[in-house]
Amino acid sequence: MDARLLERALELAERGRGTTHPNPIVGAVVVAGGEVVGEGWHERKGGAHAEVNALAVAGARARGATVYVTLEPCAHHGDTPPCTDALLEAEVVRVVAGQRDPNPRVEGGGLERLRAGGVEVELAEGDPAFRCRQQIEEWRTWVVERRPFVTFKVAATLDGRVTVPGSRWVTGEESRRLVHLLRARSDAVAVGMGTVRWDNPTLDARDVPVLRQPRRLAFGRGPLPEGSELELRSGPLGEELQALATEDVQSLLLEGGPTLAASFLEQGLVDKLLVFVAPTLSGEGPGLLAGLPSPVRLSRLEARAIGADVLLQGYVHEP
Repeated sequence: MDARLLERALELAERGRGTTHPNPIVGAVVVAGGEVVGEGWHERKGGAHAEVNALAVAGARARGATVYVTLEPCAHHGDTPPCTDALLEAEVVRVVAGQRDPNPRVEGGGLERLRAGGVEVELAEGDPAFRCRQQIEEWRTWVVERRPFVTFKVAATLDGRVTVPGSRWVTGEESRRLVHLLRARSDAVAVGMGTVRWDNPTLDARDVPVLRQPRRLAFGRGPLPEGSELELRSGPLGEELQALATEDVQSLLLEGGPTLAASFLEQGLVDKLLVFVAPTLSGEGPGLLAGLPSPVRLSRLEARAIGADVLLQGYVHEP
């Protein structure tokens, strides 16, 4: 397997972000004689899938070729015919898939269907496979768990406080802009009623490119302040997330305070943490969390600079 070709398929898949919902983004590359002869991605819901688009570009050169695709080719009839049929008709000889299709509502078996048709198949492993799963982590959680993928975002000082005396902001301008980009990419953004009463946030994405504004939610007991445009969700957290999933909410950016964050974590409803750490010592104020009954272990911990701040990313539940 050439990891560079799978990485190229990942790049192509990103071109469909924002237009395929609720379908996942997928990219595909067709290679023949060591040369890329076709590229494609899933462009919009109801449209052709990535493999079909890439095969159309390759044309007759797809015969005897290898296809790299970020998600196992479908073997079922949905909005479009099975991609496995298109691959077999094109007479490709090998398919490399970045991940299995985890959707329990379809028959799956795309790789088995191809193998039965005489095509050599390979499933990516290690970091390339994780990259493919990570790219559609929201969709994977939505189809498997029937709830949105939840990312808890918080800004904190170096001593773990979420406020700085005398300042409205904890982190710098670059970090705040990234938060607005995260909102623009999320299906929903949420806080708790404590944050609503203290700050009355709007939670919209501002001064960044936006295809559609996220739904803006408040978890907890009302009432909301007069003029608030947030949706109040007062039921048990798990039930509210399941209800949101039925409304095609695949990703939830949780910006709540320490109490709401602890509640989500205690119930196993946080998948990823994003902690923006500012080069400041606050000395006082609330901490990241309002207590947990037991430790929560993170995996895939990463750190990168965002202006003068550092962004820490880790998974509670890996995709």
